[in-house]
Amino acid sequence: MGGREALPLLIALLSLWGCSKPAAGSHDQWFADVTESSGINFVHQSGATGKYLMLEQIGSGAALFDYDNDGRLDIYLIQNGGRAPNQLFHQEVNGTFRNASEGSGVDVSGWGMGAAAGDVNNDGRVDLLVTEYGRVRLFLNLGNGRFTNTANLDNPRWATSAAFFDYDLDGWLDVVVANYLDFDPTHEWYDALGQLEYCGPTGVPGSVTKLFHNRGGPLPSFDDVTIASGLAKFPGPALGVVCADFNGDHRPDIFIADDERPNRLFINRGDGTFSEEAVIRGIGLDALGRPGANMGIGVGDANADGLLDVFITHLTDEMHNIWMQGPAGLFQDGTVAAGLTQSAWRGTGFGAVMADFNNDGQPDLAVVNGTIKRNRMPFHAGSTNAHEPFWYPYSERNQLFANTGSGNFRDVSPMNPAFCSVANVGRGLACGDIDNDGALDLVVTSISGSARIYRNVAGKRGHWLTVRAIEPGLGGRDAYGAEVIVHSGEQNFFGWINPGYSFLCSNDPRAHFGLGERTKVDAIEVIWPGGKREQFPGTAADHIVVLEKGKGQ
Repeated sequence: MGGREALPLLIALLSLWGCSKPAAGSHDQWFADVTESSGINFVHQSGATGKYLMLEQIGSGAALFDYDNDGRLDIYLIQNGGRAPNQLFHQEVNGTFRNASEGSGVDVSGWGMGAAAGDVNNDGRVDLLVTEYGRVRLFLNLGNGRFTNTANLDNPRWATSAAFFDYDLDGWLDVVVANYLDFDPTHEWYDALGQLEYCGPTGVPGSVTKLFHNRGGPLPSFDDVTIASGLAKFPGPALGVVCADFNGDHRPDIFIADDERPNRLFINRGDGTFSEEAVIRGIGLDALGRPGANMGIGVGDANADGLLDVFITHLTDEMHNIWMQGPAGLFQDGTVAAGLTQSAWRGTGFGAVMADFNNDGQPDLAVVNGTIKRNRMPFHAGSTNAHEPFWYPYSERNQLFANTGSGNFRDVSPMNPAFCSVANVGRGLACGDIDNDGALDLVVTSISGSARIYRNVAGKRGHWLTVRAIEPGLGGRDAYGAEVIVHSGEQNFFGWINPGYSFLCSNDPRAHFGLGERTKVDAIEVIWPGGKREQFPGTAADHIVVLEKGKGQ
């Protein structure tokens, strides 16, 4: 996605979306709901039968990916009711979205959960993996808006989130699939009033997270290396997954958010095996030594020290937690110190994003909420995005937190009515610069709700830089696992290339940097997968740059 299309597309979208920027003094208002003008018309079908099957409450996610290489992010939305098909939306030149589902090959139906996007055969086209209850499906991108179901990914389990990454650094993207529970559909659970209710994971065995190694070649084929890699030794109820370097050796590790169990962190040993080290590295449990209902994962450098920190969403009666990394490879629960206990309201969080929404150089937090147990005082029609009354009692309001510096956060949810005032049974939260204007936008999916598109309209935004890092020798695909450091004066900004984070979602694969008042950067450094470093020249702010491996110093 080159920067040459950013300016005309921005002009078109400013006209099309017709969203005026907030008035002076409302700089904390970051988003406007532009769903109606975007052309997206998608309503999630939950498949609720009244039997309260756990499958119905997990919801479905989305993918932001440029499937036709025109420089604009397209959107894939997933159903999990078993009947309605998933839908693919192509972003047109004028910024609207056209339903391109029919004949695409990805307009399939099932108990769909999540999505992961990545070029698995290095042909320059992004492929799509869809997770479901009972299977995963990999769709090879044939070009011209056509996909075909391919590859031998045997996963007859309850798959939730998934992520592509090259764990053995052989140039081919492998895939990790987070599996949730060994679910018994005949199991019933009742609340304190004796009414049927959705059961939780307590007492239900967790499942094994699967790892598939890409053999390479134009027709992708994968080997199941779950046992050989060591992942099979540590099952758990996985909901979120992120693949990144968490110990500073420039090899991608696997971090998994487990529901009401300790999180898992599989450290890449470099020989095809992984060592599970979450608890000893401080990120398996909270500050009180307890496991939480860990669900969605946001990753970023919250305190500008050059290390990835981890934000995880939890239940309404818990706290959304942030683990700060430092020194490298060690984590500490910093939730209280970060101010996250001081929120206007609470919710059961699923989708999570840590990103700089106002371009001040400090990554902020976005959370989509939706409870798993009925609220005693439910929202009603007009105050919830849920289309079916059955889901009204499960609706909650989303949240936004502004980073005020050094990883301290302030709740700005009340100042963001578009994103936070209307309740939903929120599940997926995808993040990306949809209109290429340098400000990050959001896509939200919710159970029984309309998918919502939120355009970034933050007032007094800072300058920005977007970096796409590609590997020409690998078909020009995005360099998943690359680390990007932007140098500007005495300030360094740290970013990372991989779209797999949040919950059930795949996001913009480019690294986005808010620069505050800085109008230029002095240099851009890329640490490519495997550790090779290259430095690229500085540039003016406020545009998209494409960096190719081998063309730096």
